[in-house]
Amino acid sequence: QVRLVESGGGLVQTGGSLTLSCTYPKRPYGSDSMAWFRQAPGKDGEEREFVAAISYIGNTYHADSVKGRFTISRNNFQNTLFLQMNSLKPEDTAVYYCASTDRAFSAGSYSRPQIYGPWGQGTQVEA
Repeated sequence: QVRLVESGGGLVQTGGSLTLSCTYPKRPYGSDSMAWFRQAPGKDGEEREFVAAISYIGNTYHADSVKGRFTISRNNFQNTLFLQMNSLKPEDTAVYYCASTDRAFSAGSYSRPQIYGPWGQGTQVEA
């Protein structure tokens, strides 16, 4: 079973920085596009919020709410996904999840959680 594992979450002061990591096993076929989503406190019944996505060849997409502050990147040799988060705000407080998909991004599909699977277990970020 494919298993994604996030790390790097924690408590940080407003304006501070954190870097999240997500290790993922390489699929035996195809290639992965990856993404970060988040779920804020008290919103468990709602759809996870898109944060950022990156295709296998490195095309990146960021939500408007994090543009200029967060940066998604990946190391395909180490099968690791990153999210560099700077200038953190209280509204960034959430559980952050990484996810993968073997579907190609098209027409903004990268922001839809429905196209992703599997998912990691999440890492808590509090600012």
